Amino acid sequence: MTSGKKTKAARSSVAAARTSVVAKKPKPWGTIIAVIAVLALAGTVFGYAYAQISEKNQREAALAKWNPTEENKDPSDQIQGVVKKDYTAGKHVQPTQRVAYDQSPPFGGPHDGAWANCTGIVYPSAVRTENMVHSLEHGAVWIAYNPDQITGEALDKLKRRADGQQYTMLSPYPGLDKPISLQSWGHQLKVESADDERIDQFVQSLRRNQYTYPETGAACDSTTFDVDNPPPFVAEKPGADAVPMDGGTEDQAETGNTPGAPAATTTPATQPSS
Repeated sequence: MTSGKKTKAARSSVAAARTSVVAKKPKPWGTIIAVIAVLALAGTVFGYAYAQISEKNQREAALAKWNPTEENKDPSDQIQGVVKKDYTAGKHVQPTQRVAYDQSPPFGGPHDGAWANCTGIVYPSAVRTENMVHSLEHGAVWIAYNPDQITGEALDKLKRRADGQQYTMLSPYPGLDKPISLQSWGHQLKVESADDERIDQFVQSLRRNQYTYPETGAACDSTTFDVDNPPPFVAEKPGADAVPMDGGTEDQAETGNTPGAPAATTTPATQPSS
């Protein structure tokens, strides 16, 4: 074999050896698996976020039909179980007086001159009824619940509907004949479960519905009502000295207005025919 052929053969042998080494080099399975895991996690996260956004959009679209309009002033007319009554607005009682309400919880009638703060307050204890009713006159929705029946996860669901939501308040109501009762001025709905879709429909239809509450534009924060130490709920039935439903006094100006804000104007309630 000539020198040139030997050199060529040697080079071929070296090249073959290198090719063999490259071919035998193990694949980076650890890196590949890590990349796949990251991509899978990203897909799960984005998929979950998309599902949440989609669900939120669906909920909002479903509730849109419950928005009051000039053509549909009281959407709650379409909610099964809503009870409606006409009440005279602007009748006040003293802090020491009780009202012989015709409903339990009441959703209209004479009430205390100071309204309960309804700026998304979750009251841990039951609050004097006469103060809570006044807030309804200002366009608030009051979610009441039986503390013996609504606890744990069910109570958490109600809190999420009220906490921080303007013109909304939540409180226990001892002795309530149903687990949950919702009130706005002249309207009430009682339900068995915190999962009942009618809860959101009621709130959407009636919270600050300009066509259904008397004192349009009235404030919901009160400077005279102690949120941390509100007047307590009285479980006993009112006595013979209680103010009747057609009683109370006409007050020209209300207590509890925000500093600098004008007193709310009292006008007759507008109630569309059912």
